[in-house]
Amino acid sequence: MEFKLQYTDKRSNARAGLITTDHGAIETPIFMPVGTQGTVKAVHFSELKEDIKAEIILGNTYHLYLRPGIDILEKAGGLHKFNGWDKPILTDSGGFQVFSLSENRKLKEEGAEFRSHIDGSKHLFIPENVMDIQRSIGADIIMAFDECTPGDADYNYAKNSLQLTERWLDRCLKRFNETEGKYGYSQALFPIVQGCVYKDLRIKAAENIASKGADGNAIGGLAVGEPTEKMYEMIEIVNEILPKDKPRYLMGVGTPANLLEAIERGVDMFDCIMPTRNGRNGQIFTKEGIMNMRNKKWEADFSPIEKDGASEVDRLYSKAYLRHLFMVDEILALQIASIHNLAFYLWLVKEARKHIIEGDFTSWKISMTPKLQNRL
Repeated sequence: MEFKLQYTDKRSNARAGLITTDHGAIETPIFMPVGTQGTVKAVHFSELKEDIKAEIILGNTYHLYLRPGIDILEKAGGLHKFNGWDKPILTDSGGFQVFSLSENRKLKEEGAEFRSHIDGSKHLFIPENVMDIQRSIGADIIMAFDECTPGDADYNYAKNSLQLTERWLDRCLKRFNETEGKYGYSQALFPIVQGCVYKDLRIKAAENIASKGADGNAIGGLAVGEPTEKMYEMIEIVNEILPKDKPRYLMGVGTPANLLEAIERGVDMFDCIMPTRNGRNGQIFTKEGIMNMRNKKWEADFSPIEKDGASEVDRLYSKAYLRHLFMVDEILALQIASIHNLAFYLWLVKEARKHIIEGDFTSWKISMTPKLQNRL
């Protein structure tokens, strides 16, 4: 994997770059649709490519390990061959999913022992086998195994957690460096900066990870319960330390406004379930604000879902029709809303890139952010 930093905003830390993988190039800033179980919910890959214009998607190690299982993925020739997506894929290590199973997992130096949410069977994730599993899944970018510290963790818990994550990172790097990809193309490993909301821990983590010389770096453990302003503060602190010539990935974030604030602070890559999850529940993100499609105010509004919207569905369907689909529980509502929201998120980061290149990102962001938070 290669990263080329192409433009930097003069008034902020916003950047535009190009990531090149063996499955294609990715222009940054970029939003990555979440395909946890090898699919982006309610969306065909043809729509992801042609309408949404996604350049990279995510898979999740925990879920893919349990179903369909590593044996099936290896027999298929990796996730790309299994699901038919021929562009880049990133896999989350499964750490967040394992640690969210607080009542069904046991954390120790070796790794994390957990019980499947599907059938209660017992499993063990350790840094070494998480690297092996992600080699078998075959993602272009894979993540180190870490503990995702809760946003309200006390200092001692966060400190001990970070120390464990750092020891695990060394084991991940060792295993990654002594193994190779299985399907004839290269893979890149991203370490993850943890440290909760504590400045000294985040600095320590970022300095340690910067010293590793990885192809890219991630910022984890944010948007997990801490105040939004504290999240922005941690991003600023970390990005002052992480190498400027490597991509920076903010994990699991967030709202459209969150994306612009993080781009301003030097983040290049994002993922979040919000556009699809919230879309399936009737929440639509637009250039002028947020719509709840179950509200009666849209019942007789026959205008397009979004004027000059980013996707084909915006022009095909009216607000009234989409509301009708939600009110009668039609599956098509979930599909239309997911396509719209993902296309909007991709439009937003591509628009940010355009303004970074044109040199007016800051003024555009200032004018755009209040609209994105408006409730229509």
